[in-house]
Amino acid sequence: MTHIAILGGGPAGLAAAHAALAAGAEVTLLDEGERLGGQYWRHQPGITDPRMQHDFERFERLRDSLEHAEVHSAAAVWSAERSDGGDERGRRIVLRAVVGDADAAARRTVVVEADAVVVATGAHDLALPVPGWTLPGVTTAGAAQALAKRDGVSVGRRTLVAGAGPFLLPVAQSLALVGSTVVGVHEASRTGALARGWLPNPWQLAGKAGELVEYVGSLARHRIPYRVGSGVVRVVGDGRVEGAVVSSLDAEWRPIAGTEREVDCDAVALGHGFTTRLEAAIMLGCAIAGDRSGRFVVVDEEQRTTQEHVYAAGEVTGIGGADAALAEGAIAGFSAAGLPLDDPRMRTVVARRARIRRFARRLETAHGIRPGWTAWLDDDTIVCRCEEVTKRAISERAEVPLRALRLATRAGLGPCQARTCGRAVESIVAEAGGAIAGGFERRPLLATVRLGEIARRER
Repeated sequence: MTHIAILGGGPAGLAAAHAALAAGAEVTLLDEGERLGGQYWRHQPGITDPRMQHDFERFERLRDSLEHAEVHSAAAVWSAERSDGGDERGRRIVLRAVVGDADAAARRTVVVEADAVVVATGAHDLALPVPGWTLPGVTTAGAAQALAKRDGVSVGRRTLVAGAGPFLLPVAQSLALVGSTVVGVHEASRTGALARGWLPNPWQLAGKAGELVEYVGSLARHRIPYRVGSGVVRVVGDGRVEGAVVSSLDAEWRPIAGTEREVDCDAVALGHGFTTRLEAAIMLGCAIAGDRSGRFVVVDEEQRTTQEHVYAAGEVTGIGGADAALAEGAIAGFSAAGLPLDDPRMRTVVARRARIRRFARRLETAHGIRPGWTAWLDDDTIVCRCEEVTKRAISERAEVPLRALRLATRAGLGPCQARTCGRAVESIVAEAGGAIAGGFERRPLLATVRLGEIARRER
C-alpha cells in the first residue's frame, strides 16, 4: 500500500488526504495548527460565530473522512529530506516533526517515512510596511480575523482595514461581528484595475457571486464605508495607535499629494495579499518560479513538482483561494496514490481546477501589488521589524548582493526569517536599482525546535 504524507491541514491538505484515502493509500497528515482547517476554516468550538465561516459543512465532511488516517495536529515539521531506504522500497521521503504546544516542556518526536508527499503548506498574509506600523494596535488582516474567529476578540474598538484584495471584506465582516466599529475598508487598487480584473466574462464568477453579495450586505448593515484607490500611508499615535492617515493612490499605488486625511481609530488591520510558505518545498528540492510579486512551486497537470514523488497543492502553487486549493488538493491526493488524470474520479476536479484557475488570474490583475507603494515610506520607516532595519539602511546597500545586504543590515535575519519583510525588502532594493536574485525564500529552518528535541532519540 502506498504511504502518502501530507504537509498542511487546510483546504488543500484535507482534500488531498480525502482523495488519497479514497484511492486506497495509507495517509499521514501533519498540521501545525491546534485543530484542522487552516486559515480558511480557523475555528474554536463554542466561540466562533458561524456567520464567519463559509462551507463549514464541507470541512466537517473532509475532517470526518480522515478516520483511517494518522493525523498529527500541533506538529512542527523541522526536516524534510530523502532517504536511501535500504530496503526493497528504495528511496523514501522522511519528515521529522515535534508534536505539542510550542511552549510545552516535552513535545513528542514523530518521524514519518513516506512513498510520496503532498506539500500543502499554504500562505501567510502580507502587510506592506507604512510609517508607524510598529505601534501596538497594528496587525495583519489575517491576525485580526484569526482573533475574531478563534477567540471572539476584536483588535480594537474602532478598526480601519486597508490593503488590497477581496480578503479585506471577510476581515471587516468578522471584526464587525465581534463588536468593533470598522471605520472603513480601503482598497489600494483603483477602479480601472478592478474593472480589468473582474468585469470580463462575468459568468465565470457565478460561484463567487453569493459570497460577494453577502459581504456587501454585511458592510451595508454595519455602515462600513468602502473606498477604492485609497490606502493607509501613515499610522499615528503616542505609544499605541490613535489614528491613521489615508490618501488617494494613483494606478501604481503612489500617494496623491493633497488627498491625505486622518481617520480616528485605535487599531489598523493591513493586508496586501499573501506570501506562499515554500520552505518545505525548497528543502525537498522543488523548483520555484516567479518574481518579487510572488513565487510559487512549479507543478504539472497532475500537481507533480519537479521532484519525483513530491506533489504540491493550494496556495503554494499560486494564490487562488479555498476553491482552487480544494480542487488541486484532490488532484494531488489522487495522483500521489497512482491514479491517472483520465480516471473517472479525477474528471470532475480537473474540470473544476481549470475553471477556478481563471479566478487566480483575476486576483492578480485586479489587486496585484503595484511598485509605487514604496513612495509612502520615509527613510526612517522600519521595514524589518525583528531587527529594526530602516528603509534608509536597505536603500544605501541596494547595490550589493542580497545575501551581503542581509548580513550587513540584518534585514530578514530575525526570528521570522524574512517571512514578514522579505517582499518589502526586495521591492526597496529593486527600486534603488539593485538585484534580487535568489530572493528570501531559502530559509534554513522550517520550524523552531529545541536542540534537545533534535537530539532526542527518534521513536
